[in-house]
Amino acid sequence: MQYFVVMIDYGRRGREAIVDPEITRREVISRVASGEYKNISFIHEIADCSVEDITADILSEAALPDIGATGADLQASHFDHVRDLRKHERA
Repeated sequence: MQYFVVMIDYGRRGREAIVDPEITRREVISRVASGEYKNISFIHEIADCSVEDITADILSEAALPDIGATGADLQASHFDHVRDLRKHERA
């Protein structure tokens, strides 16, 4: 049996432990990445008779890479800008 405990800290309103035996590691990562789980105190993985703190692992896996603007994006933005300028010239 393996399951995850996600402890959410609501500040003055208290804390909530989310425990769902059917949730997978992938689903925990997905919920952290989507922002469904915020203000996480810790994430523990419970497998058989052992408990492991995997907070740092899950948070690093859920982090979205920073993707800069590519040349195609910049070119599309330029074309949009030129088109907008033409619209205002005609008016």
